[in-house]
Amino acid sequence: MTSTVRAGIRAGLSLFPHRHLVVALGLGLAVSTLWAAAASYYLVFHDEVLARFVSRQSAMQFAYEERLGILQRALDRSAAESVAARGNVESRLAALIERQALIEKRQGLLSGFGAAAAGLDGPLPAPVPVAQPAPRVQKPFPTPELRMRGEDRAEEAGRDTAGRLSRLEDALHRVAESQSRAVAGIGLQAARSAERFRDLIARTGLSPARFDAPPSGVGGPLVPLGSDAFESALADAQRQIDEETHLRRVAAALPFRQPLPGELTFTSSFGARLDPFTRGYALHTGVDMRAETGAPVQATAAGRVTAAEHAGGYGTMVEVDHGRGLVTRYAHLSGTAVAVGQRVEAGAVVGFAGSTGRSTGSHLHYETRIDGEPVDPQRFLRAGAQLVFAD
Repeated sequence: MTSTVRAGIRAGLSLFPHRHLVVALGLGLAVSTLWAAAASYYLVFHDEVLARFVSRQSAMQFAYEERLGILQRALDRSAAESVAARGNVESRLAALIERQALIEKRQGLLSGFGAAAAGLDGPLPAPVPVAQPAPRVQKPFPTPELRMRGEDRAEEAGRDTAGRLSRLEDALHRVAESQSRAVAGIGLQAARSAERFRDLIARTGLSPARFDAPPSGVGGPLVPLGSDAFESALADAQRQIDEETHLRRVAAALPFRQPLPGELTFTSSFGARLDPFTRGYALHTGVDMRAETGAPVQATAAGRVTAAEHAGGYGTMVEVDHGRGLVTRYAHLSGTAVAVGQRVEAGAVVGFAGSTGRSTGSHLHYETRIDGEPVDPQRFLRAGAQLVFAD
């Protein structure tokens, strides 16, 4: 029995190495199978994985390049807008400087109107000084976030500059409007004054055209003015002032003053009347005014003495020629204070009241004649009563 056991034991021990070999072979087969499977999977799916990887990398690169392109285009657009805005600011600034110079020139023209402008033109707003805007420094924008903040600052600075320029433009516009209103006011006042003198002259029976004469000693090239509101108003005002000045001079040359100081008392009017000597109707060529002997008789307008002597029924008479066919006579004087050929001014004493010649008592016979024909002196005296004379 012992031998049998021993034999079994030896048999079992002899089988043990064969089991290890089987396990080792099994493990090797499994590993080989897995490696083969992995190698087969890699070989089969390698191209697809690589394609997906390349596709993802290409998409990322395209997106990055697209973002860079967007940023570059935005940067170029911002630079172009900055250049355009700079150019717009400079052009507006140049226009403002030019407009201010024009306003200053117009202010000088307004001042040149002298007394007429001084009567109507109040102080105008001073020309607004045009400040040079500070140059903007464009900073680099290394990142989108920094670029956006820089754009905000640039836009804010641009809005501030545009706002200041707009305020300057508005201020200069108000000054220009004020100047246009001022010159229009000057023209209106001159037109009213000219109309007043024209009406006064018309009341005498004379036409202002009678005293028109082409200007002498003037000339030069024709340089038309512009057609804006100020220049149109300026041209109209200048025409009105010239007309008013001309009519004022005409009025100053007409016998609008009184021949006697103080309040006048008429004792006989112009026209048909009963002659004090014949008691028949006759033409009275002037007006008679009550005056004490020796009362000073004054020239009613400037002129040159053409007679200072005894003249028949006029007695002692002074005649003054005022030009343009207009003559005045002062008769029945007790004496004269001027000589023939003498130049006298309006208001100058030409003689003294009396009762010489065909007279019934001390008085002044006063005549006005146009082109040798007697006209009613009261036309001139009534018109002259509305004038204020500077003595």
